[in-house]
Amino acid sequence: MLAAVILSAGASSRMGRPKALLPYREGTFLEHLIRVTRHPRIGVTRIVLGAGADAIQTSAKLDPSLVVLNPDWEKGQLSSICASVRSLIGIDTDGMVLCPVDHPLVSAGLVSELVERFYGEGKTVVIPTYKGRRGHPAIFSSALYAELLAAPADKGARAVVWAHAGDVLEVPTDEEGVVLNLNDPDMLKRALGMDLK
Repeated sequence: MLAAVILSAGASSRMGRPKALLPYREGTFLEHLIRVTRHPRIGVTRIVLGAGADAIQTSAKLDPSLVVLNPDWEKGQLSSICASVRSLIGIDTDGMVLCPVDHPLVSAGLVSELVERFYGEGKTVVIPTYKGRRGHPAIFSSALYAELLAAPADKGARAVVWAHAGDVLEVPTDEEGVVLNLNDPDMLKRALGMDLK
């Protein structure tokens, strides 16, 4: 069983409002990521919140059991990954599917392919690529949890990926959303013309 971890703790300062609550299709960025990570092999969901946590939790009507509060969110994404890892202690997971909320334009079909390749090929890291560029969501094996917790703050999860370069599976996709980081209104306007399966 995998855990789906949606990273949504940042301040969204460039966007001007919480990215988790931005509208997309019939819901929001956050709701879309929750929806596309529903999979028979994903048995746990964690939504990591920090800045604006109360507003996001209230507006999205989140089940409190899914929410992980990261008091150290200002330290960056790695702090949220570590918070999610700590929240999984005592739960038997094979790994985690890391989904940054500012990379929402991915499909359930892509998530399913990444999950199946993770189980089918036994690599410790699975990353989608678009035209040779690595993107999100990425899957990390539970064997790497301790290394994620110990990773240097300035390099984050990339340090773990680099340390296991020979055990990374790249999965090419035609979904440009894996590399689109929706951090500001202009990028948002350009990207939302895309249609996903």
